[in-house]
Amino acid sequence: MRSRTAAGEATYLLEPKNWIIATVVAVGWHAQGVRGLAWGLVAALFAGVLPTIFISRGVSRGRWRDRNVGDKRPRLIVMGFIIASVAAGLVLLAVCGAPATLTGYFVFMLVSVAILALITVVWKISIHCAVASGSVTILILTFGPWLIGAYALTAVTAWSRVALKDHTLAQVVAGSVLGAVAALIGYHFIPKG
Repeated sequence: MRSRTAAGEATYLLEPKNWIIATVVAVGWHAQGVRGLAWGLVAALFAGVLPTIFISRGVSRGRWRDRNVGDKRPRLIVMGFIIASVAAGLVLLAVCGAPATLTGYFVFMLVSVAILALITVVWKISIHCAVASGSVTILILTFGPWLIGAYALTAVTAWSRVALKDHTLAQVVAGSVLGAVAALIGYHFIPKG
């Protein structure tokens, strides 16, 4: 087994699926305690687990080089799958009575992925950084400013993506800013409760 560099380890540990799973579970729990936690786990299936399985199968079948899916065409295919998976999860959450906050967060997530896909058509913005900073922002808005130090993890994510030469400084800064701004705007439209 090949050993990872510090940058590779940071990219792996702070990849979008980990942020997404942690955030939807936390948002669900915050909205309705144990019931919300259960809905958060269902949300995590559609927003994080199924996309990860899709990506892993693509890697094992040689459709893309690695789990970060850096090339434009495969990246857009993966993003299309993520949009479909999040949309299916959104329908399930809405129809089956999940907490309104979690359902609203899924709407925000769906719009965000669509915007990132549109940007990806012309430029390789850092999705790692967009998801990291957006997740931290949502968590701060949900749980309070005591989590502000978690932005350091966004900085570590940005460093790792540049160190691995997967992104330029401009791409990680743009992803970080877009993720935080989108979360700030989206949070105000997400129903609370």
